[in-house]
Amino acid sequence: MAENTTHHVVMLPWSAFGHLIPFYQLSIAIAKSGIHVSFISSPKNIQRLPKTPSDLSHLLHFVEIPLPSSLDSSHLSGGEATVDIPFDKIQYLKVAWDQMQNPVKELVSKLQPNWIICDFHPHWIVQIAKELHVKLMYFSPHSASTIVFFGPPGPLRALTSPEALTSPREWVNFPSSVAFQRHEAIAFYQAAYIENVTGITDADRLASVIDGVNAVAFRSCYEMEGEYLNLYQELIGKPVIPVGLLPPEMPERRLVDESWSKTFEWLDAQASKSVVFVGFGSECKLSKEQVFEIAYGLELSDIPFLWTLRKPSWAIDDHDSLPPGFYERIAQRGKVCFGWAPQTEILANKSIGGSLFHSGWGSIIETLMFGHTLVVLPFVIDQPLNAKALVDKGLAIEVKRNDEDGSFSRDDIAKCLREAMVLEEGEKLRIKTREVSKVVGDLKLQQDYLEEFVKFLRT
Repeated sequence: MAENTTHHVVMLPWSAFGHLIPFYQLSIAIAKSGIHVSFISSPKNIQRLPKTPSDLSHLLHFVEIPLPSSLDSSHLSGGEATVDIPFDKIQYLKVAWDQMQNPVKELVSKLQPNWIICDFHPHWIVQIAKELHVKLMYFSPHSASTIVFFGPPGPLRALTSPEALTSPREWVNFPSSVAFQRHEAIAFYQAAYIENVTGITDADRLASVIDGVNAVAFRSCYEMEGEYLNLYQELIGKPVIPVGLLPPEMPERRLVDESWSKTFEWLDAQASKSVVFVGFGSECKLSKEQVFEIAYGLELSDIPFLWTLRKPSWAIDDHDSLPPGFYERIAQRGKVCFGWAPQTEILANKSIGGSLFHSGWGSIIETLMFGHTLVVLPFVIDQPLNAKALVDKGLAIEVKRNDEDGSFSRDDIAKCLREAMVLEEGEKLRIKTREVSKVVGDLKLQQDYLEEFVKFLRT
């Protein structure tokens, strides 16, 4: 597409990699259409993003704004993304961003973009956009079902207790079981509705942004979430535009070190669709009891598995992260790999047939792209809501959790894995996920959504 130098978009993502990566992927797509993009974040976050294609370097510009030095270093300890910071310290990352509004305003004033595409955190960007006469859009890296559950700004602000979060919301006018369990509702309410050191709750941040934007974009498509996309547009009375699912691009060749080459040799030797991939991302800080219960569940399932695990903070070393004797007992049919993992390449391997994971939206898209069956064990923020939406659509089996404390059992993990991977009662699920993969992996369909989105930006 021909370049349009009169169009310029500023991207302002939150400092979590579940947000930074979708914003980066959308930035690449916008730049490919010939529109200039300025991507704002802190230096370390920008350095950790994937390398930009060389043919887009004149259209996609990364703007580093350092975190304020006035913040007590003990709060962030040099971390610039949520993955680097203990959960209770993330509020100070929001303090840092709130202190960056003047540099952001100066930059926007200088660039004079046509659009600012922002995340939930910079409630102050609404006033900046208004003063500088720049159109503003909220881009949700979360599913439409999640944002619909939170509701339009009025109800989003008005919530006064966790109880309202434990049943489907009254404005959802079609069958839906999307809601939190009691322990999830309490945790979410404390995170989003209790005032933190910034003086504004996360719920108020999102409500202010939605109130002030000209449009809302979702990493979604009508084939997956049509009813939720249409309902949200009715609820907020503003344009709601799906940008498509932004499925990952497959690497042209394996770019892995020697240790991963051996793992891929093991994977290549397994039967087609026989192995379950297990991974809970970098944001889930699992307790010792949780890691051990997952391990015992995998052992009991008798299903071949590849588990990517980051060494938990409570473990002395990698070996200490797992139950005594676990390695020896599963050596013939399972592998545990610590640290970073080439997830897309693993999921693309012919031997992978299912995934046991946290049901983060990005991982859902990546897993469904390859038609794998989903066993979901959600932990934080939107993950429980995604899990319920998947179960509603017949696309996943959810591991049962105790309503009060969130505990789960090894027996239920083993049962869910066996049903998803080998038992006859899971065949319907396996067929359904293969069907949906044709939508998620339809690159032309997803490109069509991006082209419609770009048209909206230009008009």
